[in-house]
Amino acid sequence: MSSDLEAPSEPFGLFDEWFALAKTKETNDPNAMALATVDAQALPNVRMVLMKEITPAGVVFYTNTESQKGNEIAQNPQAAVVFHWKSLQRQVRFRGPLARVSDAEADAYFVSRARDSRIGAWASQQSRPLEDRFALEKAVAREALRFGLGEVPRPPHWTGFRLTPLYIEFWQDKPFRLHERLVFRRESPETGFRTERLYP
Repeated sequence: MSSDLEAPSEPFGLFDEWFALAKTKETNDPNAMALATVDAQALPNVRMVLMKEITPAGVVFYTNTESQKGNEIAQNPQAAVVFHWKSLQRQVRFRGPLARVSDAEADAYFVSRARDSRIGAWASQQSRPLEDRFALEKAVAREALRFGLGEVPRPPHWTGFRLTPLYIEFWQDKPFRLHERLVFRRESPETGFRTERLYP
């Protein structure tokens, strides 16, 4: 059985090809990815977030640093993400260390968000107990009043993280569960990737 998943010398061009196709096929959020971190007891947590940038430097997402994921990242700045495009029967996994994006990058992305989303970043005490929905609505109204018609700056507790991959796996569905798995590994961000195929 021949393979139709070719093995390029680097993984990012292949990801760009798959992602471009996903943007034409996926109904909602082709940039959605499951993000896994671990807590202080090494218990994993996973949730869906949106990828906002991907380059050879890594995969970027944004969050409140005082949230559960933010606290877990502070304790153990490593993570795994997976993109699953059901309509394409494909998925891509990334694993590696995390680092904050620069303030300039975070500011530039924050200002591109809808104004209501920027106000929400100030109003929401992400991951902490909420007495009722009305308390959140009051917090949003309070912050909207505070900023009025002026600019809404980025909160100091809101920023982005870049996952620099040491492991990337491309998975493609095949009949009879004889799927294709193509892996790129490297020892550090400074070294080159080596490739291998895995049994399904």
